[in-house]
Amino acid sequence: QLQLVESGGGLVQPGGSLRLSCAASGFTLDSYAIGWFRQAPGKERPGKEREGVSSISNFDGMTYYADSVKGRFTISRDNAKNTVYLQMNSLKPEDTAVYYCAAGPGGSSWFPFITYEYDYWGQGTQVTVSS
Repeated sequence: QLQLVESGGGLVQPGGSLRLSCAASGFTLDSYAIGWFRQAPGKERPGKEREGVSSISNFDGMTYYADSVKGRFTISRDNAKNTVYLQMNSLKPEDTAVYYCAAGPGGSSWFPFITYEYDYWGQGTQVTVSS
């Protein structure tokens, strides 16, 4: 059974850090493009796209970041652990959301922040930034 499991979410004060993990079972993550998305409270309307936060290519290893997180978040792979991480520093209240990881075929031509590029999704982990 192919499965993605996120962990590492929690409550943190503004300016703090968290590291999210996305662990795969049933397949190897390094063959897939991986994306992190988030959905903020009150934005669960049908058809509302989850916001792309960061992605890493399986084609050339390129990483991508939303403008809102550039310089604060870092995506990385640990192939030995079959896990992808999202290191989040200098967290802000507006980063509060459920964070999802996703895996897709990627390749040389893909859109890193488009949800239909991804076939497998985790269940999400809650990140709350509040004092």
